[in-house]
Amino acid sequence: CWAGVDRLAVEDVPDPALRDGQDMIVRVRQSVSCGSDLHLLAGHVPFMQAGDVLGHEFLGEVVEVGPEVRRHRVGDRVVVCSVISCGRCWYCRQGLFSCCDNGTADPELTERAWGSAPAGCYGYSHAMGGFPGSHAEYARVPFADQGAFTVPEGVSDDRALFASDAAPSGWMGAELGDVRPGDVVAVWGAGAVGQLAARSALLLGAERVIVIDRHGYRLALAERHLGVETVNVEHTDVQGELREATGGRGPDVCIEAVGAQAQPTGPQFLYDQLKQQLRISTERPLAVREAIHACRKGGSVFVLGLFVGFVDRFPLGAMMNKGLTVRAAQQHGQRYIPMLLERMARDEIRTEYLATHRLPLAEAAQGYRMFRDRTDDCVRVVLDPHAPG
Repeated sequence: CWAGVDRLAVEDVPDPALRDGQDMIVRVRQSVSCGSDLHLLAGHVPFMQAGDVLGHEFLGEVVEVGPEVRRHRVGDRVVVCSVISCGRCWYCRQGLFSCCDNGTADPELTERAWGSAPAGCYGYSHAMGGFPGSHAEYARVPFADQGAFTVPEGVSDDRALFASDAAPSGWMGAELGDVRPGDVVAVWGAGAVGQLAARSALLLGAERVIVIDRHGYRLALAERHLGVETVNVEHTDVQGELREATGGRGPDVCIEAVGAQAQPTGPQFLYDQLKQQLRISTERPLAVREAIHACRKGGSVFVLGLFVGFVDRFPLGAMMNKGLTVRAAQQHGQRYIPMLLERMARDEIRTEYLATHRLPLAEAAQGYRMFRDRTDDCVRVVLDPHAPG
């Protein structure tokens, strides 16, 4: 699959088996595409190997448990956190689950690249442990008592599915971005993570939330389902619009939910794209730059979008002289998922509208092309591994 979306294939692989007493096997009921998968398929995460199974956001039914699993039994309907963590190391005890010391079996690669190894992640290259992903009929769940959560009765599969990754990512961006009652919050990116960050900001008390994107249909969904304000980068000057909306001050909190695949128009995009193609730089960080420049003095910027390497033209001077707090992380899902499932059960968080397309797993390649090209107003593609192809 590393060769790109156009050469993505669905093939038979061996069924997973228990490897450890803390493992369990889940029969996957739904697995969904994610924008960060496109970074893998485009080669921007250079740690994929031929035959790797994609997918990290999923829900299913427990079919086998290891002898040390205490919280789950065969037949349970569970949503599985995309991040694999042990729950016992120093980082997990601090609630920093995506920084787990024991979540990956092969830390050497990322220790060389990043200084320390993060937790593991399903279907997310050998930089994150090389774990087979969820675009399959069955998945092995390591540290099952820490990473899988029983779905409350009354919460549909379509809703609970997004508690695996998109909803905790969005909530983390708002919470660790320090959204407070009365704040004005700007969110770059109207995909699933950006929209759930916007919803989380509202639930944390933000007075106004402004979502920024270049796709009108995604902005329309945000307006219709969240009641937020929107800015289309194709039709207006983002910086000017945000200054006008905040009386010249700028948003209190800026959340970047785009990542390395940002696709603006103009010379900045061409510059970033050329450097990516020449392997001089690995990222296209335009949304991060915009967020830092837009944020009010003393405000907060949180980077949710995926980045894996180095960038240039980072506005360090703006960050320092404006007194900004800039944070970033992979999502600490185990910290948020139980609370998010409760909010889903109370109808405070609704995600079904984000699942715009449904396909059998056999048609995954077609789904990813649609997802990549944003055709047919695609936001997310849900794959059913057991539907007839």
